[in-house]
Amino acid sequence: MRPSSSPATELSDGYAQLAAELVASGDAAGFQALKKGIWPDRIVVLATMDRLHRLLIAETLPALTPGESPERRVERELAEIEALLAAQIRLALDFPGGPGEEHAREQRSLDADSQRLACELIGRLPWLRERVFEDARAAWRGDPSCDHPIEALYAYPGVFAVTRHRIAHILYELDVPLLPRLVAEDAHQRTGIDIHAGAQIGREFFIDHGTGVVIGETAIVGERVTLYQGVTLGAKSFPVDTSGRLVKGLPRHPIVEDDVTIYASATVLGRVTVGRGSVIGGNVWLTHSVPPNSRVSQAAPLQTGFEHGAGI
Repeated sequence: MRPSSSPATELSDGYAQLAAELVASGDAAGFQALKKGIWPDRIVVLATMDRLHRLLIAETLPALTPGESPERRVERELAEIEALLAAQIRLALDFPGGPGEEHAREQRSLDADSQRLACELIGRLPWLRERVFEDARAAWRGDPSCDHPIEALYAYPGVFAVTRHRIAHILYELDVPLLPRLVAEDAHQRTGIDIHAGAQIGREFFIDHGTGVVIGETAIVGERVTLYQGVTLGAKSFPVDTSGRLVKGLPRHPIVEDDVTIYASATVLGRVTVGRGSVIGGNVWLTHSVPPNSRVSQAAPLQTGFEHGAGI
């Protein structure tokens, strides 16, 4: 009597065709790159971002060995983060369509570039630390319910999201593929605040409450700006080329100058300028530029000459 096939054999035979079809699905237009490279590991990248973020408040790092100095503890963490970052940046650079493929660089060059980029990001940590402290102080000054700037640093989603954005923006400026968007979308998922990695954000930036805030890729935000929940700094339209495809990279988001406050659920669209010291009221829909020291509300579309914040 011929022995029957074992369940394991049947499963293996049945999965062969399914596996072939799943791999072949990578031939779809725009997705052929799936067959040519290994993505950076999402879990490793985001865990490394958590460690990097924590280094910005290095005083909170616990000692790993008895008697270890805070400086030695930070030095050990920096070395580990650098190695992890360099490995993931290496995968990003080598991913099809990235700089590694475009320039057909040798492996040694990619290794050197990934190491250099990881070091450049880590070298910006003292600068990032100062920006984090400034953002936390801005939250403390702007929120009467905040008892201490460390409370904002420790708990506020706006401070968290802006800090992650500043990290993502450095990666964006360094032309690292994939990782800036991953960091930005992780912060979006965790806080409800959606800031594209390309947006330029000035010092002492405060997002109060935060949920629903959207800041587009080409937005420019000045210093000492405050946004409340539900604010959108978005694009008014999306130009297309002769083939009907979106034209990417054009400046299409607002410029918000220094000392501007934009209240809850206001929407500012297009490459318009909100002049320095202006106040935009809640639920306003704004698609044109306003001069410095303007006050815009639903009841009064445009008034000028008001003191910053008066009457709002």
